[in-house]
Amino acid sequence: MKVLYAIQGTGNGHVSRANEIIPFLEKKCDLDILLSGTQADVGLNYPIKFKMKGLCFIFGKKGGVDMYKTFKQMQSKKFLSEIKSLPVEDYDLVINDFEPVSAWACKLKNVLCIGMSHQWAVLHEDAPKPASKDFFGTMILRHYAPCKTGVGFHFKPYGENIFTPVIKREIRNAPKKNLGHYTVYLPAYSDKKLIAFLSVFKNIQWQIFSKHTKKSYTAGNCSIKPVSTAEFTESFTTCEGVICGAGFETPAEALQMGKKLLVVPMKHQYEQHLNAAGAQDLGVPVIKSLKKKHLHKVENWLKEKNALQIYFPDETEKIIDLVLAMPAVKIVDKKRAKSLPANGILLPRWV
Repeated sequence: MKVLYAIQGTGNGHVSRANEIIPFLEKKCDLDILLSGTQADVGLNYPIKFKMKGLCFIFGKKGGVDMYKTFKQMQSKKFLSEIKSLPVEDYDLVINDFEPVSAWACKLKNVLCIGMSHQWAVLHEDAPKPASKDFFGTMILRHYAPCKTGVGFHFKPYGENIFTPVIKREIRNAPKKNLGHYTVYLPAYSDKKLIAFLSVFKNIQWQIFSKHTKKSYTAGNCSIKPVSTAEFTESFTTCEGVICGAGFETPAEALQMGKKLLVVPMKHQYEQHLNAAGAQDLGVPVIKSLKKKHLHKVENWLKEKNALQIYFPDETEKIIDLVLAMPAVKIVDKKRAKSLPANGILLPRWV
């Protein structure tokens, strides 16, 4: 079976999960890999057949997505060109981890695209939701990389074909250590904001990993480092606690290792608010921002002695077998697909 595995490169979680999934796919099929997006700090360890610009969200410095820069780089002509040029019809199966180019190419050419992502799970009717709904955010999650069927990953198996997180081998196999420091990864905040907020807690050693610096430096009890997979893993596996955004993989890994965990969802990122609702469902504390009014919540969290630990079973190969056993992907009508006009792509209105 010839398979295209398409991965979203915005955010480290998609790439980290792909590094665990790809070895199983390589054993079971003839595999090509597509990567789109530009924001990940983690490298993909396998050859990439198609490297696309795609659509990605640009992190700001005030706790959220920089919407201006995000929409500015969504060049519709480039996006349409990538969609039209991608030969998804050459594959028996397209597996999609929230990757828009391949998803829309499959939609145009009538190829069934099977989703295999966290995003597939968060909108399930039984998955936790925040108190405030976000219509625009929901539409992005539904139409950014549309797939008709799939499997999803979440903190709990909330429904059929929803599985617990794929945990990296270096995290799953890491020995338990606690050197007393706290690891921080909040890429949507500036170093200045993080230092001002965290330095209030004088007796804590903070190791902050930043997307906004290329050199390591120290400011009081805050050690600021550029993002490096090896250094972050070392800090993460030996820390006492973790403060991070309400992504999926990093919180899941902290729970797997039994690290104290506090999450801060990004502004203008509805998926992170859905994740935060899921984390709260497990008992993880959540703060909305790094404003002074939340300092007492962080102080209470730092005083906590017991960390929540959840063991997520290793089901990766089982999930791959399930996806490969789904109904074979076929082009409904190759002649019709080739005859579709360029303007026949029904893109969502926000593109």
